[in-house]
Amino acid sequence: MSYTGPDFEPPRPRRSPLRRPLTVAVAALVPGALLGWGVYAAVGGSDDGGGAAVARTSSAAPSDGAASASDDAKEPSDSSHSAGGKPTASSSESAPAGASGPLKGKVVVIDPGHNPGNFQHTSEINRKVNVGTHWKECDTTGTATNAGYPEAKFTLDVAHRLRTLLEEQGATVKLTQDGDRSYGPCVDERARIGNEADADAAISIHADGSGAGNRGFHVILPGAVHDGDADTRAIVAPSAELGERVAGNFLRATGSAPSNYVGDGTGLVTRTDLGGLNLSTVPKVFIECGNMRDDKDVAQLTSGTWRQKAAQGMSDGIVSFLRG
Repeated sequence: MSYTGPDFEPPRPRRSPLRRPLTVAVAALVPGALLGWGVYAAVGGSDDGGGAAVARTSSAAPSDGAASASDDAKEPSDSSHSAGGKPTASSSESAPAGASGPLKGKVVVIDPGHNPGNFQHTSEINRKVNVGTHWKECDTTGTATNAGYPEAKFTLDVAHRLRTLLEEQGATVKLTQDGDRSYGPCVDERARIGNEADADAAISIHADGSGAGNRGFHVILPGAVHDGDADTRAIVAPSAELGERVAGNFLRATGSAPSNYVGDGTGLVTRTDLGGLNLSTVPKVFIECGNMRDDKDVAQLTSGTWRQKAAQGMSDGIVSFLRG
């Protein structure tokens, strides 16, 4: 996603009261991962090679063409679209028969950011919905690489990989959308799906659309909000723990550095303006896996090998959080 989208205003300059404890927590979590990243960078970075320059196109209506450096980007094979964006029967909820493992009995909700069909339904996604503290657009198109690889396709691919890994640990996994609707869902419904599932953890997957030269991942945590229909006070602490564990494990699994443009190098950002967090009643975080407008990050985001590492890092963080 891009900070220019309706649901993603630039972070407020005021420093969060959680900044110091979160920074300390991350410092304790990831020193080994940072060392691993240094070794990774020293031996040549991405296993798919450095990011090459790509042709610039508009992201308002992203091309269905493959990414500039994708080695195995795939469309969901079990998708079906229904009129009006309503979900049809799908595999958006899954629990393997006889599943066992450390996460047996746990429910995880994965929210693949945006929807590949959003750009064809601009009037629908531009309608306003109540996000607790104010009204905001239902959703956005998301961003895309300069070559036209959409964020929405990236997020769904990573969500599928993450679902598989969590199911292997015994979790019941629900997706907010699985290519089974023509647009959306809206940000309020995305939060409601996690709430109604009584999820033990929820994660919203994104990629950023910041300026070239801005690199790295960051995890967005909910700040304390008690206003209108939004009350995050009960989930701030567990969400912070979830986010810290996801950030540390994502760094270690992918070798990607924390963001160099938000988060003060911690890989963590606290925000109080996102409906998907403000309306959540379960521990939830967003993750921006990288910047789709930076060539070096694009070389990773469009690599299936790297996306598998990204899913592994998220999975390891969620497992660590749920196991205590």
